[in-house]
Amino acid sequence: MVLTGHGGEVLSFQFDPSGKFCASAGHDKDIFLWEVHGECENYGLLHGHKQAVLQLAWSFDSSNIWSCSADKSVMFWDAEVCKRVKNFKGHSSFVNCMATTRKGQNMGVSGSDDGDIKLLDPRVRSAVQTLPESYQVTAVEFSADGSQVFAGGLENEIKIWDLRKEEVSLTLKGHTDTLTGLRLAPDGNLLLSNSMDNTLRIWDTRAFVEGQRCRVVMGGHMHNFEKNLLRCSWAPDGSKVAAASADKMVYIWQADTGKVVYKLPGHKGSVNAVDFHPLEPIIGSASSDKKVFLGEIDPA
Repeated sequence: MVLTGHGGEVLSFQFDPSGKFCASAGHDKDIFLWEVHGECENYGLLHGHKQAVLQLAWSFDSSNIWSCSADKSVMFWDAEVCKRVKNFKGHSSFVNCMATTRKGQNMGVSGSDDGDIKLLDPRVRSAVQTLPESYQVTAVEFSADGSQVFAGGLENEIKIWDLRKEEVSLTLKGHTDTLTGLRLAPDGNLLLSNSMDNTLRIWDTRAFVEGQRCRVVMGGHMHNFEKNLLRCSWAPDGSKVAAASADKMVYIWQADTGKVVYKLPGHKGSVNAVDFHPLEPIIGSASSDKKVFLGEIDPA
C-alpha cells in the first residue's frame, strides 16, 4: 500500500502497539493517522506544530502520541479524539528525537540541539528531569523498565543515563559519526543504533557483560549530504533489524549474523524512517518523496 497526502518530506513513521493504526509526520507539520488494514484510510490529522515534526512515538497503550519538532516543542496528543493534550516548551532549539516508556507511567523523553535530554510527564506542566549533554542530542530511547535513558548525538557515543542517580552509568563507543536512531530490542537487552558513519550496530546493554558490548556491525545502507536523521527498527521477535537509507531503499538485516536479507525499492527519495508491524510481517517506510509505503516481507 502507498499512503499519500503529505505535503512535504515524511521524516517519522511508527505503527501503534495494537497494530491497527500507524502515524506519520514530517515537513508539512501535521501528524497523519492511518488505519493499517483495508483501504488504509487516513482517519485523523493532528495539527499544531509550527515547523517540521522530526519524530513521533505512540504510547504503549496506543491511546496517545508524543511528537517533537523543529519549533522547539514537544506535544502530547490524544490519538482517539485527535486533540492536543499538552504542549511542552522547555527546549531552546530544535527537538530532534522522542521516545516513550514501554509500560507503567506514560512518560516521554526528548533530545534537542540545545544539548538537553528532558524527561516529560503528561500530568506535569514542565520537564520532571533535565539531563545536560555537551553536544546536540539526535537520538533517544528508554530502557525496558523506564529507569534508564539511552542517548546519542554529535559526540558519536551512546550514553546510558541512570535516571535515579541522574548520571551516566555507561558510555558505548564505536560509532565514528553522528547517531541518527536508537531502538531497544523487544527483549529489552539489546540496543540498535544507526549512525552517519553508515553502520548499524547492536549493543548489549545489560549491567554485566563479558567481552565486547558491540555484538554486530552492519552496513550497506547510506547517509548523504542531506544529513537527515535516519531511524531504525527491530522486528517484533528480535530476529531482524531494519534501517532507513538515503539511497531510496529499505534495508533489513538478520540480527544475529548482520547479513542483509532485503533491499526494498520503491521510494523516489531518501527513506527517513522504518518500522516493523508489531504482529504481522509488514514493514512501513517513510520518505522524502512525501509517501509512506506498507510492504509485506517473508515471515520466515
